[in-house]
Amino acid sequence: MKNILILLLCALFFSAHGQTVKKRTLEELIDAKEPGWDLLLKWIKEAKNKVDVLPATQATAEAALLQAQVTTRSPMGAVVYETGGILIDDGWLRILGSGTALMPRSLMTWNKGKSYQKDGEQPSFLLIADDVLGGFFAINAGGLGQKDLGRVFYLSPDDLQWESTQLSYSDFLQFCFSANLDGFYEGLRWKGWREEVKILSGDQAFHCYPYLWTTEGSDITKVVRKPVPVEELWQHYMGQKK
Repeated sequence: MKNILILLLCALFFSAHGQTVKKRTLEELIDAKEPGWDLLLKWIKEAKNKVDVLPATQATAEAALLQAQVTTRSPMGAVVYETGGILIDDGWLRILGSGTALMPRSLMTWNKGKSYQKDGEQPSFLLIADDVLGGFFAINAGGLGQKDLGRVFYLSPDDLQWESTQLSYSDFLQFCFSANLDGFYEGLRWKGWREEVKILSGDQAFHCYPYLWTTEGSDITKVVRKPVPVEELWQHYMGQKK
């Protein structure tokens, strides 16, 4: 499965010598014989964290899959085609799918203007998920450095640095479903966080002030948290990195 995913990612991200890759049709992208969704359902059933699968509509799912150009045999294609997105831990983590009312962001439309500018361009990275503090997860396709290509990187809101998790997309999904998220987010969760997170929509995140990367903002219990569009946080963070 990992080898298949790597090949799919290469097809998605890279075109040899700038050649245009012919887009596959919906019929070519939907794999009814070996659907990746069967494997994901098994992982979700065995999950240790709370997993909420947001429903997809046929029209948005088909449009998102055509944009992504990844077959449903792969976990990524399955998430895009079968879900409007996936919420982990009552929405603390949001994995991008085809978009829905609760999380109106599809995988490729969210990336447009960030990892690529125009349809047909090859993304330099692919944003696949984010958390309520404005931490972003992305697959590296060269835009985050030449190390760990095809692996998931995390932009942490407490230092604004991209760091490799060394996880493939499949590994990342399993991490979201069953890893110790309290440990991963140690120092970034506060008493009553679950209740606050539940009121956010899937296209919002908390703007924290003082900023989490400052000395004054290093204690999450003492910052002011305000719900804002996650797009606003992305733009703000990218401005800070320039």
